[in-house]
Amino acid sequence: MKTIKIIFKDIKILDSRGEMDQPVSSLEYDSRKVSTGALFFALEGVHTDGHQYIDQVIHQGAAGIVYSNDLDIFVDGITYIKVENTRQALSPASASFYDFPSKELKVIGVTGTDGKSTTVSFIHQLLEMEGMKAGFLSTVNYQTGNLAKPNPFRQSTPEAPHIHKILREMVDNGLEYAVLEATSHGLSHKNSRLADVEFNVAVLTNVSHEHLEFHGTVEQYRLDKANLFKMIADSPLEETFGVINDDDQWTEIYMDAIGEKPVFLYSLKNKNADLWCSDYQSDEEGIALTFHLPNGKKESRLNMPGLFNVENAMAALLVVSEILEEDTLELLDHVPKLVGVEGRMSPISGNMPFSVLVDYAHTPGSYEKILPLVRSDVQGKLIVLFGSAGERDIEKRSEQGEIAEEYADIIILSDEDPRGDDPMDILKDIAEGITSKDLDKTLFLIPNRKEGMKKAIELASKGDMILTLGKGHESSIIYDDGPRPWKEAEVLKSLLIEAGFTVE
Repeated sequence: MKTIKIIFKDIKILDSRGEMDQPVSSLEYDSRKVSTGALFFALEGVHTDGHQYIDQVIHQGAAGIVYSNDLDIFVDGITYIKVENTRQALSPASASFYDFPSKELKVIGVTGTDGKSTTVSFIHQLLEMEGMKAGFLSTVNYQTGNLAKPNPFRQSTPEAPHIHKILREMVDNGLEYAVLEATSHGLSHKNSRLADVEFNVAVLTNVSHEHLEFHGTVEQYRLDKANLFKMIADSPLEETFGVINDDDQWTEIYMDAIGEKPVFLYSLKNKNADLWCSDYQSDEEGIALTFHLPNGKKESRLNMPGLFNVENAMAALLVVSEILEEDTLELLDHVPKLVGVEGRMSPISGNMPFSVLVDYAHTPGSYEKILPLVRSDVQGKLIVLFGSAGERDIEKRSEQGEIAEEYADIIILSDEDPRGDDPMDILKDIAEGITSKDLDKTLFLIPNRKEGMKKAIELASKGDMILTLGKGHESSIIYDDGPRPWKEAEVLKSLLIEAGFTVE
């Protein structure tokens, strides 16, 4: 076990009391997880302050307390470390506690508003197809060895101790590469979850409207994502580089952030990009297309719908090509073998005369990509069910409604993760962007998501499509009393069976 002295060797300490050679069994920020020998970090959160639980964790056996607010009482036998910001200290402490695992891996970070999980998955799949030993961490799941497991954190980028523990497991299991979903929350200096991960590659998918409840402004949101590229610019590692979507309107911000390090661009439009595509031929199963590179072109096929998935594939191809120093043209043979991510454009099959599709889309940007794609494939009515997260970006709610109105024939607004907000208030906020639908005819406000799904099934007829957005792979809906179990596809299947249909 590491001692507090070793863990804090390179971290600025404002004051300390007690034995610095105290051994530490674990790093904890959740008081409920503290046991004998733990070092507890008193984090100041949105809903609670960890300083309130110091007495409790001492009774539970904590060996030390890391704090930033002045304390009135100090208990004998407990080591106290005062720092300027406990959350920012948690990151380097975590890296130290787990022996800096990112130094022993080639780490690829993927940021952007939409497409992160799919791009992470594509990069991981391509690396494994090339015979590399690789792990990953995404919103949906993670893999530190041979098998992927569901992400248990309800955070795409969990707190620093979890990240470094996962990276250490990858190293211990003999992996060489790690692909991480790098969210704006994780990259923000407020949270510093990724601050002490040494990245070799930074990837940008796109940037649209999201998480203003945390970042404050769209400008700050963009800048927080740019931190990943600044980390590459400042990295002492050799052969670091960036991969950027040249079709994003904020490309220059990320190009500037990475400084003099190499950047590779992909595009659906710009023929001067390092990788671009043409000759799209879409069908229900996917897209046939031609990939273009400076040294040639090749026809291929992606067996999933949507140009946004083509973008994700291009990002992955450039990353793997560059990090393995392999010709991208040769990697294109793998593209037809790429598979999608759970909860992303996932159909529910059965004997229904209508179609049912589940997707995780929950931002205006993702709505703008998915809804026109689905609309083009629907012969009858498009029935869209969605909500918006509580205690999150309020401004995006009416935007979601406005975009959905353009493509949907019937809109059903239901709970996503209302948290502490009033569920009906959230739905009313979304409905402010919907002006051409008639309430209780083509627009329904049904907070209970299961009841909303029942209504969608009742309204669906031959040739229609039911599209549910916002939950995808997730295993719960969060209310004011905490998370309640929820599996979108399973609930839909049970309701379809209840309605008399057979599902696969």
